[in-house]
Amino acid sequence: MSTGGFDPYPSTYSAAGGKPGGLARRFFARVIDGILIGIVAFVLAFFTDTLSNIWVTGLFTGLLTFIYFVAFEVAQGSTPGKKILGLSVHGPGGAKPTLRQSAIRNAFTLLPIIPLIGGLLGVIAILVIAVTISGSATKQGKHDELAGGTQVLR
Repeated sequence: MSTGGFDPYPSTYSAAGGKPGGLARRFFARVIDGILIGIVAFVLAFFTDTLSNIWVTGLFTGLLTFIYFVAFEVAQGSTPGKKILGLSVHGPGGAKPTLRQSAIRNAFTLLPIIPLIGGLLGVIAILVIAVTISGSATKQGKHDELAGGTQVLR
């Protein structure tokens, strides 16, 4: 059944002109980015002789993840993983997110830095984000809401 160019779901498009990126595509983009971050974290830990120190490794990984996501989102509007899967991050006005918006939306990546419970808190944050993305017509997670309305589009 053709709609003759009429979109029966106009609210699923953003002011920036794209469709919201779904949970599965966003998940796989995170996996790609996680692999890249893991390689860099391993190399840093290896060359600083801290591979066996879980505290330092957590610090490297948490801080490196945060810097990676914020730097790519602010500079390019997408990380390499998002770019490969045709996704981009937009601020509430449709442009690339500001440094503040990106830092807020990615603050949860710093949770692994917290000794003992950081990993658990990180998993809880990821689950909350996944549930809120799934439950949103615009596919915006809690982290997007806290950042003032950022959105991942395809």
